[in-house]
Amino acid sequence: MASDEPTVTVGPSETITTDPEHVVNGLTTEQVAERVASGETNDVPDRASRSVKDIVRANVFTRINAILGVLFLIVLFTGSIIDGMFGLLIIANSGIGIIQEVRAKRTLDKLAIVGQAKPVVRRDGISAELSPREVVLDDIIELGPGDQLVVDGVVVDAAALELDESLLTGEADAIDKTAGSTVMSGSFVASGSGAYRATKVGRDAYAARLADEASKFTLVHSELNSGINKILKFITYLMIPAGLLIIYNQLFSSGEALGPALSGMVAALVPMVPEGLVLMTSIAFAVGVIRLGRRQCLVQELPAIEGLARVDVVCADKTGTLTENGMRLADIVVADGADLDVVRAALAALASDDPRPNASVLAIAEALPNDPGWGESTAVAPFSSAKKWSGQSYGRRGNWLLGAPDVLLDPASDFARQAEDIGSKGLRVLLLASGDRPVDDPDAPGTVTPQALVVLEQRIRPDAQETLEYFAGQKVEVKVISGDNAVSVGAVASSLGLPGGDAPVDARTLPQDPDALAETVGSATTFGRVRPDQKRAMVGALQSRGHTVAMTGDGVNDVLALKDADIGVAMGAGSPATRSVAQIVLLDNKFATLPYVVGEGRRVIGNIERVSNLFLTKTVYSVLLAFLIGVSGALSQVFDFEPLPYPFLPRHVTIAAWFTIGIPAFLLSLAPNNERARSGFVSRVMRLAIPSGVVTGVATFVCYVLVYGGPDQTEEQKIQAGTSALITLIMIALWVLAVVARPYQWWKIVLLGGSLLGYVVLFSVPFTREFFALDPSNAAYSAIAVTCGAIGVVLVEVIWWVSGRLHGEHRRLFAAPDDLLPGVH
Repeated sequence: MASDEPTVTVGPSETITTDPEHVVNGLTTEQVAERVASGETNDVPDRASRSVKDIVRANVFTRINAILGVLFLIVLFTGSIIDGMFGLLIIANSGIGIIQEVRAKRTLDKLAIVGQAKPVVRRDGISAELSPREVVLDDIIELGPGDQLVVDGVVVDAAALELDESLLTGEADAIDKTAGSTVMSGSFVASGSGAYRATKVGRDAYAARLADEASKFTLVHSELNSGINKILKFITYLMIPAGLLIIYNQLFSSGEALGPALSGMVAALVPMVPEGLVLMTSIAFAVGVIRLGRRQCLVQELPAIEGLARVDVVCADKTGTLTENGMRLADIVVADGADLDVVRAALAALASDDPRPNASVLAIAEALPNDPGWGESTAVAPFSSAKKWSGQSYGRRGNWLLGAPDVLLDPASDFARQAEDIGSKGLRVLLLASGDRPVDDPDAPGTVTPQALVVLEQRIRPDAQETLEYFAGQKVEVKVISGDNAVSVGAVASSLGLPGGDAPVDARTLPQDPDALAETVGSATTFGRVRPDQKRAMVGALQSRGHTVAMTGDGVNDVLALKDADIGVAMGAGSPATRSVAQIVLLDNKFATLPYVVGEGRRVIGNIERVSNLFLTKTVYSVLLAFLIGVSGALSQVFDFEPLPYPFLPRHVTIAAWFTIGIPAFLLSLAPNNERARSGFVSRVMRLAIPSGVVTGVATFVCYVLVYGGPDQTEEQKIQAGTSALITLIMIALWVLAVVARPYQWWKIVLLGGSLLGYVVLFSVPFTREFFALDPSNAAYSAIAVTCGAIGVVLVEVIWWVSGRLHGEHRRLFAAPDDLLPGVH
């Protein structure tokens, strides 16, 4: 027989057999050391985040930095270092991006370690939790409900072990595993328990590549990110013809010397580049990750922050979400004819012999700690969500079951009604019963004789009601979907004030037809006795009606629904399988953290929309102004009039962006914002930025045409003309900022006042006037500039109000008191 047993190579000259001693005790310390020395370890990345080197490279070598770098070198060629101030943007873009992403990486990596699934490994006869990286070839790894397999292997011990391989194969049905069965990493235990020997570790394991890809922290599949990419593509199409025109005008038509011509060309091209848009987006997301990290919220996929802000339905489990995980044995109601001492002994035996007790069994074990001395069980049936009961047989002492009363009992019986009455008070009720056949019999449980009702008390989370009220106020529906008795679930939901909690739906009565299911799930809010496959179907039904669904859960029965939901939210104390498929993990196990995640998502989306408006407006007016100047230069060759040189120096466009975009955009991107996320990001940005940019560009061009003194103008007149055009541009750009910042709060008014004051200082202090080549002393020119600017301001204001009316958007000048979620900012 021994020759037929599988062998394991330990070292170059040692071979061991997977004999009973190896299964029971696991590897020895010496054998583990030999495997580590030979590289037979589970050495895979804990998290597929970018290295610091990759972060630096990605932030330095960008297309925008390359464009600005070339333009900076051109300015240096002209000898005007002052006009090369925009080159500081290269350092700022790279430095800020690197710092924020490294901070976010460190936060995520720390949280990922805390939330990591830790397998229980036998070594030297002792079972202990280890990091997945510490597992070596031939380790014996124990399995219990909800555990996720971290390496491939062969089962060496099984007690009604069933694995769910849906994450690998897509098949939802659990698969029986017996001793000798092959198991793959990435699958998880649906029910039962056992142990397996690691046969493939590290990158050889089946799911290593899948896990590596699945855990990447990335911006893909983000509506916000794809919208910004569309905007950048649109900007590129605009820049090419406008850039070519201004280059031709400055170098060939304007008649200026090479130095001033090149300076004008650079001044026209630099503001076309939306140098801060991508940076501000990255910063907003990174800061969101860091803020949520401080709340013990692990964001496994970056779009989840954005996605949860778009959610309009939250499906929440009762246990561990609305109620605390811990339970207390409140009462034992003995059935007629049953013996209380036997009941207590049976409960104690079931609790002490359960290798992986759930919260209910732990509460029983805590209340009845004494082993009755019944010996080892002769048959075991682990709990599963499908059958709703578990059991153990003890030979002559009988076959004992522990499960749901409404599943094991006739609903019309008095004891079943008594159980329902108790459950209607929000208590958890289990039935202790005896069966007439071993619990592992295919026809088990057979004839069931009730022995007692086990009443468990669940404490409602103190923050659950406040959280539900927040979602109600934000027009987000909450649906409680639980595997517990519907009456009990309804009692908890009602006590929290959830609409529809007093009319719970028993999922066993749900229709099979998808349309009918969608109708039922859409109208009701509280569901009990929901099977795992039904949870998944209910999520799909809601999605079929156009809802964006978030699913919260902590148990293995929630995995399929978490995987299919738009956003899966797992509790940190939940099973490793739920944490692996969720996009967000609440490591503090607090359902009340969700509003803060929603708040962060809304802050990111709303603020990036504001910032995008500012940057795109600047690009539109820069491209249009360059286009108009370029066209005038081309037409001057045909109609024989003096061409217009570009009105600004590079330093002018730099300061024009300081207080209208740069500093305000940075502050707005990090500001509190609780506006509900909506789709159509690109269209909303375009319908404000394009007309505002057109007004700014045309008004600036008209002002410059009116004050331009011709090719014979003095250097002083040239500076005055450029200053006048700059005044017009800054006036309208400041008003665009004022429009984008609405609705106003005190800090936004301070921001606008500070921006205006900044320009007053620049235009009035002699040193700054000389340094930036500004001269507003010509009263006639300044009057024209202010008049053009005022007309532009009025037009931008009209555009904002008319656009809101046309698209049904509620316009407000000042924020309402409830616009902020307390604590989010």
